Amino acid sequence: MIPSVLPTYARAPLSFVKGEGPWLTEADGRRFLDLGAGIAVNVLGHSNPDLTAALTDQANKVWHVSNLYSIPQQQDLADKLVAATFADTVFFTNSGTEACELAVKMARKYWYEKGQPEKVEIITFSGSFHGRSSAAIAASGSEKMVKGFGPVLPGFKHVEWGDHDGLHAAINDNTAAILIEPIQGEGGIRPLADQELKDLRALCDDNGVLLILDEVQCGMGRTGRLFAHEWAGVTPDIMMVAKGIGGGFPLGAVLATEDAASGMVVGTHGSTYGGNPLACAVGGKVMEIVSDPAFLADVRKRSGLLRQKLEGLVASHPDVFEGVRGSGMMLGLKCKVAPADLVKAGYDNLVILVPAADNVVRLLPPLNLTEDEIAEAVARIDAAASVVGADV
Repeated sequence: MIPSVLPTYARAPLSFVKGEGPWLTEADGRRFLDLGAGIAVNVLGHSNPDLTAALTDQANKVWHVSNLYSIPQQQDLADKLVAATFADTVFFTNSGTEACELAVKMARKYWYEKGQPEKVEIITFSGSFHGRSSAAIAASGSEKMVKGFGPVLPGFKHVEWGDHDGLHAAINDNTAAILIEPIQGEGGIRPLADQELKDLRALCDDNGVLLILDEVQCGMGRTGRLFAHEWAGVTPDIMMVAKGIGGGFPLGAVLATEDAASGMVVGTHGSTYGGNPLACAVGGKVMEIVSDPAFLADVRKRSGLLRQKLEGLVASHPDVFEGVRGSGMMLGLKCKVAPADLVKAGYDNLVILVPAADNVVRLLPPLNLTEDEIAEAVARIDAAASVVGADV
């Protein structure tokens, strides 16, 4: 018999009943150090008191009114995002997948309104992940994502990651935009070098193409800056955000310049729940904390320590690891063993890791992980690696 919860996940046999900071308590009382943070979501840890207070305060006022009306909490968060980024305008969603849908619509509508309706193609890259909707899986294009879900939405052109000649060749008169993650998450923590992102921005400008950045996983302070593209000193035309922006409450957004968003007028898009008072009250508090320069400086300092300790870990387990890659608190351990084996050994040693493609295990901890917690985390991964290494 099919279970009451649709079995689309191979779930670990763990049921967490309480969380505090980077710690999760299982129903049997075991305490796990969470280095996954709900897949880069809980940027301030579990049950953060500031976020709890923001949510509780708003829950005692109004939960939902719909976007038929002005929502003060939504306006406040939009103003904060516009003030802190390249963007002139923001549309709020409930997830990164929904943000992808709007980003695609926005890019195509832009060219339609410019009198160039043939410009519908969006260039994407191998190893990418932009969500699970029809447009998002078409953007990824991998067999794993699209098999059995045809006909696949047309209008996407796929280029191999790092294939610069292929990228240049893919651009034509029908190209509307290039969509890319500054750091691939699901694809195995593959960062785009700063110069590559600069070159990509220049390529878009030279060819009259919009640049869409997917910062759903790498944004909101995860790399030590508010958004990962800031390291390269460039800006996109459209950007997808989710995960960390809600600190654990479902929230996403599309940020855009006034020009890129010019086609999205009344009636062209909507969301019943997107930008609701509860989500935006929490998001506003997340933004207030995470965008603080002192907070981001601490993230950079602590992530440097974490990277240093992980490099030492890799050196001490040459049979298990190949290296460390990534940026800030978005790091990957490239494995010589099956990532699933290391994740399983991590569970046995009370530490939570997240698998990814390209034989990588991801570390996406809360951004406020302390130095003592970093030391404990690496010690637990070390214990897990010793178990896996003994079987090699």
